[in-house]
Amino acid sequence: MVLLTVGVLLGDPRLPYPYAVDGTFGTEEIEAVRHLNAALSKLVGWRFTFLDDHKSLIDDLRNRRPGLVLNFCDTGFRNSWELERNIPALLEILDIPYTGADPMGISISTDKALVRVLAAGQGMPVPNETYVDLTADPLVLPSIYPCLIKPNSSGGSFGITRDCVVHDSAEAEEYLRWLAAKLTTPDALIQDFLTGREYTVGLVGNPQGGFTVLPPLEIDYSDLDFGLPPILTYGSKADPRSPYWNKLRFRQAELDDVKWSQLVDHSVRLFRRLALRDYARFDYREGDDGQPRLLDANTNPTWYWDGKLAMMAGWAGYPYHELLRLILEAAAARYGMDVAR
Repeated sequence: MVLLTVGVLLGDPRLPYPYAVDGTFGTEEIEAVRHLNAALSKLVGWRFTFLDDHKSLIDDLRNRRPGLVLNFCDTGFRNSWELERNIPALLEILDIPYTGADPMGISISTDKALVRVLAAGQGMPVPNETYVDLTADPLVLPSIYPCLIKPNSSGGSFGITRDCVVHDSAEAEEYLRWLAAKLTTPDALIQDFLTGREYTVGLVGNPQGGFTVLPPLEIDYSDLDFGLPPILTYGSKADPRSPYWNKLRFRQAELDDVKWSQLVDHSVRLFRRLALRDYARFDYREGDDGQPRLLDANTNPTWYWDGKLAMMAGWAGYPYHELLRLILEAAAARYGMDVAR
């Protein structure tokens, strides 16, 4: 049996990286690729080539056409987050099979207000929410405080800081105007400020072949300095100068059977409704009533060796390379490919 050639498609380290504080790929990104390369080398039945030069990407895909693309380019084409959906669109045009969400799945799930509507239509608990057009004058302001304000069309917690939890109209207007100056897509959400336990559910697979459901993760905010709102900020992920940096802990959640079954059922139904593919992560947070409500659907959750998805896979007995194998096999099965083992 011939080995399947897989093109591993990544962000371009030669180009600026606007998401990072210093605007470039740093130690964390380089280390992640090193771990990825080492993990993939352990897999049998696949031959891997890396594709990270976006200047020559189209020619490389045409001239060295892979049998499957492992699409880990969550930075977007030319490291522009707004062009994340352009990568699978290009692969569709070239008729190259690939892992992960298609352009439509990415487009829909990027719109958090739309995801909330779709989730609510599936009977899933969601926060109370108001959509805000940041170009409007006057701006829509909250009616109940405290509340949380966040971008509607953004990822990686960009635009979420300690000041996004507001306590009066003056704070709300100041934060909305700050967001308006920061965002490419000028829209935001005003949500209930949920302060209960926060969970993540990970799925690998597809509806037609079944899912590997990973153990749930809980975010522990107990090490945060007093007065900081317990939220997952951009600084906690990307800025070593942030008071949130290295202060959050991740642990396996302890859930009763009923709550766990509900979260899995909600996640599977939303996976289907959003037409996602191969893997995804869903975030929930409890309100005062103890009911978990959907926060976000992560179409392309981070593939890093030390990310949440890898951590949850490890709890399930899948080391990093086995998580990668599960993703590859889910995509290969979806395309009807026969893979050597």
